[in-house]
Order: sequence, then C-alpha cells, then structure tokens
Amino acid sequence: MESIFHEKQEGSLCAQHCLNNLLQGEYFTPVDLSSIAHQLDEEERMRMAEGGMGSEEYRTFLQQPSGNMDDSGFFSIQVISNALSVWGLELILFNSREYQRLMINPINEKAFICNYKEHWFTIRKLGQQWFNLNSLLTGPELISDTYLALFLAQLQQEGYSIFVIRGNLPDCDAEQILGIMKVQQQQRPKLIGEDEAQSKGVHKKMNEAVMDEDEEELRKALALSRQDMEVEDEEADLRRAIQLSMQGKNNNKEKRKGANLTEK
Repeated sequence: MESIFHEKQEGSLCAQHCLNNLLQGEYFTPVDLSSIAHQLDEEERMRMAEGGMGSEEYRTFLQQPSGNMDDSGFFSIQVISNALSVWGLELILFNSREYQRLMINPINEKAFICNYKEHWFTIRKLGQQWFNLNSLLTGPELISDTYLALFLAQLQQEGYSIFVIRGNLPDCDAEQILGIMKVQQQQRPKLIGEDEAQSKGVHKKMNEAVMDEDEEELRKALALSRQDMEVEDEEADLRRAIQLSMQGKNNNKEKRKGANLTEK
C-alpha cells in the first residue's frame, strides 16, 4: 500500500487530486488546471464573438462566470479531459449506449473517473488489483474484482457520472510492485475527519456526563441547603413560641398580683 500514490483532500481541489491519483504522481497543480480552464474560456469567447461582439448573446456570455472553474477550486470535465489528452488519454462515458453495447467487463479496464456534483475521484487498477483512490479517504481502499461492478452500479444509483479511461497510463512504482505481489487490507480506510468527529462525539458525551454530575451535585447541595433553612426556621419558630409562652405566663402572674391587691 505504501507504494501507492494517494493525494488527500485539500480545500476543493478534488479534480487535481483525482488526476494525480490516476497518474500516480504530482503531475498537475491548481495553476496548471487554471491555465487550461482560462484557455477553454477564451476559446468559448472567440466562438461566441463570431456571432457578433455587439450581440445580446455575446454580452450575456461575458457577464457570466466561467463554466470551467470557480474560486473554490472546482474544474469542469472539459478541463480534466484536456489535461488527460496531454498524456494521450481519453474519457468515455461508462453508461453511454455506445460503451454498454461493447459489453466489456469492468475488471478488464484500467481506470475510472467518477464525478458527483463538484467532487471527482479515481478508481484504478494497479498490478492485478483495483483501488478506490478517493481523496476524501485516509488512504487507498482495496476493491475486489467481484465487488468492482457492484461498486460502480452503486455509484450510478447515487447519481455519479462515471468515465472510462482509455490509453496508456504513465509507468509508476505501484504498478511494478503490485504486478509482482498482491496486497491485503485488514481494515478499510475511513473518511478524513471521521476519527476526529467520533473523538469529538466521545468528548461531548463525557462533558455532558460531567455536567450532569455537576448538576446533580448542585441539586443535592440546594436540597441540603433548603433542609438546613427549614431546620433553622423550625428552631426560630420554636424560640418564638417559647418566648410567647413565657410572656403569657408573666402576664398571668401580673394579673393575679393585681387581683390580690384589689381584694385587700
């Protein structure tokens, strides 16, 4: 597995990661892909200008953002296709009627590029084994020959567009090493950030448990405080009752003394 080049996700540069993971090396940078995108934009502008630079369609075209790239780092299929053409590689839509008529077993292909919305990733055969080189994973994921067709079908159901790579891919160390020996994978790679999310979840539960314990202690303290206050109130009531009782006795004594003096 160590011989496999796997570029992990940075920002929204999945098109770059997809291409480099396919070619197994740092072949393209954001600057390279931006240059291709600008070239495509200029070619489209020149075609639109043929209809008249004063036309409403041309003015509307100039006001629209590029369809080949955006500020987040997303690049279109045209950019990827042009980038691969430099290496003599071609993209063929996997679920097109023309390709499906050929009835080619997917395991006999060399690689696939998959796209859903703004995410691109590569599935490639290295040696005699298939690997999911999705940049969102912490590492390459081994795919068995029997699971490959099911995996592609699952991606299609999820809305992915899949492209077959045709042509000779550049030589790479992983191809040579895995051509001699097969690898085994005991544990599948996780999504980037999955461990961190799980760790945060554990810490959150621990914090909630501590907070629950603190709240329980606070409730107990308040209950004891109320009990103490009730005892103090009872003692105060008792003292007042005793004082009132003593005052009552003194008043009775004074009344009796007054009565005796009157009789005399």
